[in-house]
Amino acid sequence: MNERKTIDLEQGWEFMQKGITKLKNILEGLPEPQFSSEDYMMLYTTIYNMCTQKPPHDYSQQLYDKYRESFEEYITSTVLPSLREKHDEFMLRELVKRWSNHKVMVRWLSRFFHYLDRYFIARRSLPPLNEVGLTCFRELVYQELNAKVRDAVISLIDQEREGEQIDRALLKNVLYIFVEIGMGQMDYYENDFEATMLKDTAAYYSRKAANWIVDDSCPDYMLKSEECLKCEKDRVSHYLHSSSEPKLLEKVQHELLSVWETRLLDKEHSGCHALLRDDKVDDLSRMFRLFSKIPRGLDPISSIFKQHVTAEGTALVKQAEDAASTKKADKKDVVGMQEQVFVRKVIELHDKYLAYVNDCFQNHTLFHKALKEAFEVFCNKGVIGSSSAELLATFCDNILKKGGSEKLSDEAIEETLEKVVKLLAYISDKDLFAEFYRKKLARRLLFDKSANDDHERSILTKLKQQCGGQFTSKMEGMVTDLTLARENQASFEEYLSNNPNANPGIDLTVTVLTTGFWPSYKSFDLNLPAEMVKCVEVFRDFYQTKTKHRKLTWIYSLGTCNLIGKFEPKTMELIVTTYQASALLLFNSSDRLSYSEIMTQLNLTDDDIPLPPLDEKKKVIEDVDKDRRYAIDASIVRIMKSRKVLGHQQLVMECVEQLGRMFKPDFKAIKKRIEDLITRDYLERDKDNPNTFRYLA
Repeated sequence: MNERKTIDLEQGWEFMQKGITKLKNILEGLPEPQFSSEDYMMLYTTIYNMCTQKPPHDYSQQLYDKYRESFEEYITSTVLPSLREKHDEFMLRELVKRWSNHKVMVRWLSRFFHYLDRYFIARRSLPPLNEVGLTCFRELVYQELNAKVRDAVISLIDQEREGEQIDRALLKNVLYIFVEIGMGQMDYYENDFEATMLKDTAAYYSRKAANWIVDDSCPDYMLKSEECLKCEKDRVSHYLHSSSEPKLLEKVQHELLSVWETRLLDKEHSGCHALLRDDKVDDLSRMFRLFSKIPRGLDPISSIFKQHVTAEGTALVKQAEDAASTKKADKKDVVGMQEQVFVRKVIELHDKYLAYVNDCFQNHTLFHKALKEAFEVFCNKGVIGSSSAELLATFCDNILKKGGSEKLSDEAIEETLEKVVKLLAYISDKDLFAEFYRKKLARRLLFDKSANDDHERSILTKLKQQCGGQFTSKMEGMVTDLTLARENQASFEEYLSNNPNANPGIDLTVTVLTTGFWPSYKSFDLNLPAEMVKCVEVFRDFYQTKTKHRKLTWIYSLGTCNLIGKFEPKTMELIVTTYQASALLLFNSSDRLSYSEIMTQLNLTDDDIPLPPLDEKKKVIEDVDKDRRYAIDASIVRIMKSRKVLGHQQLVMECVEQLGRMFKPDFKAIKKRIEDLITRDYLERDKDNPNTFRYLA
């Protein structure tokens, strides 16, 4: 076999130089035929042979150095002069072209020298050929020109911000050089371009904002800000690197929104207050969108929203008070009507601002909280001498009773009840509402005033979801009682038809109730007329056939009677209470009776006369106060039983937390109950620390 002829360095490199010069000519656009596969193979083989000759003719190291020198020579002699003579956009175009050519040159030369990459570089742990080629450009071209390039790019960006047309594709290509130069790292893009660009952006928008805040209304300022943010996002998608987006938007938001938020929101005729006052829904939505993106940007808006809603609600309270005092002065008895109007207006106010929270403020918890706190302020104020708890109960009564002032369809009733229950969430005295509601429910049920059983059950379901099962258990018991009472009456009528001897003599309807569910009613030992005594006895006999274990107590104050009154000139039917009927029937045997004679014959005292409504209201409040004392006692004992030893402050706080769902316990009341429990030996004070209590089992 023929031994391969040794190629010396100069001879081999001269051949390689021809190939490299041909490549440079192609890149410079000179007339030069493309490389054929034979050309490529010859160049590759030359390198291969020069690297595989026996020492001292293995020229791997020298070729590796010459590879780098080829780039350095081309850059110094051709690339840099062409770049130095151009400026601004022309310089940028030249740079893009030179970088593109350089990458082609690296690709071709690294193919020619490929054998170095495979063995020599791998064994010596040297930078690969591709990296060497790119590093040459970075060290010789990029390091010299990057600041000039950066400034030219930023200048074009600012021109575009001012509305001029620029070559976005050029910018994209230039900025991609900053990324590619990093060879997988973003440091060059971030440090040499992005940092300065962000600083320039901040300065640009700082100047703009300072003018706009003086000249523009709040809505106009927000429109401009929104448009700027949209344009900056657009900029990222067209030529900046995607990693710049959050940093860029943060800068713009800071300069346009964070810096000027207070002044913008407080603008007298167009700020947040004015937008809420004038129902500028679109502007408020835009305000939320913009400020939700900056840290704590929504806090001042939610605070203004809360102030605004509180003011509107408080104005409704004052309006109702003023209207009531005007009516009083005119001696017109329309206060009840005023209360209905007030509750209806509060519902409308809640509807309006709940829609704002859901739509303009995208259901954000901060605004739900603001709405809740605002309503809690004025919903817990007294109105026209009544608490909101009573007003809501009366409003429901008006909707649910026959002949109420609210004439609504079934759907509207359901919807309104839903809204009333939502309002109840803001009222701290829920137990007071429950007691007033129960009293009115009792009246509707017992006097057949309830317009619709389904609505009665529906609101109880809503109340149960809102306030828990304990809240509605008695009311549900009352509604169930009435259903059972109807069945009981049917059984009574069947009993009468099956027992002809058991005849009460008059039509009799008895409603049997369960004591625990209903408000407490006084029972008097009324001397009933003989006609009624018979009725009571017949029903008692019937009831004993059903149960032996229950005792019937007759509540005459809730009964009604239909009497036929034979008067001159005509006979009239009278619908009266059992008391009134008993008194009237006395006149069947006497023409004239004094008040004291009537009271004696009926076995009544002055105290037995049913209370007027005002005293009844007082009684409800007294009953609720009594129940609260029990509730506070039970809560304190529950807490102390589980904790054994507890400080005064902690005990009070836990007690308030436990009872807060039903009412807001007064600190003084809790203190009083603690003292009472100490005297009743449930608790004792710690001997060393009087502010600490111990549970006594």
